Order: sequence, then C-alpha cells, then structure tokens
Amino acid sequence: MNKKISIYGAVVNFIAVLCFALFMLFGFDSGSYFSSMLIAFSFVLMMCGYAYFAKKEVKLAGYASVAFSAIYTTIILLVYFAQLTTVRLNHLTQQAIVLLDFKQCGLLFNYDLLGYAVMSLATFFAGLTIKPQTKIDKWLKYLLMVHGVFFISCLIFPIIGLFKSDSPMWIGIVVLEFWCLYFCPISILSFLHFSNCKE
Repeated sequence: MNKKISIYGAVVNFIAVLCFALFMLFGFDSGSYFSSMLIAFSFVLMMCGYAYFAKKEVKLAGYASVAFSAIYTTIILLVYFAQLTTVRLNHLTQQAIVLLDFKQCGLLFNYDLLGYAVMSLATFFAGLTIKPQTKIDKWLKYLLMVHGVFFISCLIFPIIGLFKSDSPMWIGIVVLEFWCLYFCPISILSFLHFSNCKE
C-alpha cells in the first residue's frame, strides 16, 4: 500500500502540473488555482514516499522533505482556496483586492512565493534521500536538488519587490510554464523511482 500511495501521488502530481500549465495558457484562472491545490496534495504523497523508502542513513533528509512539504501545502491551500472562494465570490473593497487577489501581486501572491520557496527545500531534501543505482535515479536526484535552488529566488524576489501589479502578465506565465516543464519530468521520474522501490 505504501508503494501504491507514492506511485499514485506521482501520477496525480504529473496530471495536476500538466493541467496547471494548460489552464494558464488558456487563461482559466479557477482551473489553475484548483490544479495548484491538487499539486500540493499530491506533492505531500510524493515526499512521504521519499521519506518512507529512504535508507536509514538518510532518513532525516526524508523527514525534512515531509515537514517542508506540509508547510508548503498549508500555505498553497490557503492562497488558492481564498482565490476560489473569497476573491471569486465576494465584492471586495479596493484595499481587500490589493491584499487578497493573487493577480495584484499583494499579500497572498507573496505568500504563494514563500510556499514555493519551501517546496524547493522539500525537493532538495528529497533528493538527498536517493542513492542512485540507475540513470533514472541519477536524473531524478539531480532535478530534485537543482529545484532546491529556486528557494533563493522565491524567497528573495518578494522581499526586494521584484513583482508589481503593473508588471506584464506574460512574464509570470512564461516563468510558470518553465516551472511546469521542469517539474513534469520530476513527477514522471518519481513514478518510475517508486515503481522500482521494494517495500
């Protein structure tokens, strides 16, 4: 069952990332927000899989990846559930829109970037759990750990005020599409990694 949960997590993660990319291209914001929530749920299952299958000498890295994934998921669910409910269904004051509407690059946008910074830490520690025996595992370890570098940009950019509400929308879309292209192979390789793991 543990193996199946890890595998299903990787499959759902891949589908959710793919849907997120497509919804962004077609400007379907609600679909993008819902997909982001599915990415978060499935990401936790993947990180738990890395922790479960980690060898004794790297168990702590696995536990760290689970802890960071839980923090990431909490932040992301709060951000996107607010977009699908409070922001979408209510007539907000201008000040509330500035703070709560994701597109305004305000408070919840910054929280979102903080969430992805923590997600990057989770992938970095997940990468430390892999003892590569195959090319698949070597690539997976490399992709997970390099993804950890996003921690720096996701943490620093909001602090220095890089993103503004008047910034061209296409820049954000290009950045997120690049992230999707990067993360889809992680989901696929995670599926293959968990499929080869022995309980």
